[in-house]
Amino acid sequence: MKILNLYACLGGNRYKWNEVKNDIQVTAVEWDEELARLYQERFPNDKVIVADAHQYLLDHYKEYDFIWSSPPCPTHSRINISQYTRDCWKPRYPDMALYQEVIFLKHYYKGKYCVENVIPFYETLIPAEKRNRHLYWTNFKLPTILSNRKNPDLSRTKKLINALSKFHDYDFKKYKGKQRKNKIARNLVDYEAGKTILESVLEINKNKYKQAKLFWKLNLHFLIVEKTDCIGIT
Repeated sequence: MKILNLYACLGGNRYKWNEVKNDIQVTAVEWDEELARLYQERFPNDKVIVADAHQYLLDHYKEYDFIWSSPPCPTHSRINISQYTRDCWKPRYPDMALYQEVIFLKHYYKGKYCVENVIPFYETLIPAEKRNRHLYWTNFKLPTILSNRKNPDLSRTKKLINALSKFHDYDFKKYKGKQRKNKIARNLVDYEAGKTILESVLEINKNKYKQAKLFWKLNLHFLIVEKTDCIGIT
């Protein structure tokens, strides 16, 4: 199974994919060279490419069975509204690359895809599934609950990076690049959510549900048979 992981960052979404399916070939695309280096260190068997993920999708989408994309979220974030009255705030347009990719994948891509982003400060232009702090655009059914893990309190500024390091099972202090560590840590996808989504792509949860339902029906059938035998009904 060939998977394309766009805007890969540190691979929060990818962390537990091998628990779902061991024989996967993952290509990760990341623009930040330092993040790409740390991703490769974390997932040595993945192919890591330092490039523009938006353009890479356009050039290589036909080569993959499943595509995950997490386009940059700062221009969509509700933080824009909370800070626009400050003197240091600089106006900027929402980055429409997010919706370009959703539309492109929906109409041109034949495999399964998942586009992830934050809940924006405006009404979404294309309907999406809301799960926790994130929105997901997919062409497969998404479970109602992606993870049962409790998220850290992001309103805490003190020791936030330590809480997020524990939550994501990664030491963000390793990062020596230009981006803020808190920003990288806050935007990383919960690895249990990433695992659940790949299970949904492969319909593993669906198969488990079918097996459980069949098991329940068989037990009910035997229970009815035993009960009718006890009261002498044939």
